[in-house]
Amino acid sequence: MHVLIRSALFVATLGVSLSALAGGQAVTVYQDPNCGCCHGWAEHMRAEGFEVQEIPTTDMAAIKARLGVPMELASCHTARIEASGQIIEGHVPASAVRKLLASSQIRGVSAPGMPLNSPGMGALDGNLVTVDFDGQAFSKD
Repeated sequence: MHVLIRSALFVATLGVSLSALAGGQAVTVYQDPNCGCCHGWAEHMRAEGFEVQEIPTTDMAAIKARLGVPMELASCHTARIEASGQIIEGHVPASAVRKLLASSQIRGVSAPGMPLNSPGMGALDGNLVTVDFDGQAFSKD
């Protein structure tokens, strides 16, 4: 019986630890005011425990340049994790953002283009590949 209780406590603690990686993390997302999929991504992030501020802008190219997004990895919106300064380009799932938060040496991650199997665009299917800003595979969700 004690083993069962200890196991349940461990699982509960693990769940709290994983949610703490996102819990309350402030994310600012810059997006074209006419783009609905960007808002869909923001809603996905909110549902995963992130605090998301949406900033509409018609000059996404300037935002991407200022934040150092490699143009070959560009997507429709760009987000910044306020605490770490790390960059999220496009429809990167929350699970990959949590991995980014745990990898402070990585400056940013991207889901280049507008993949249909990504948050805000469609359902994750296990085949969405995100890349770091060096173009290396980062996650598969």
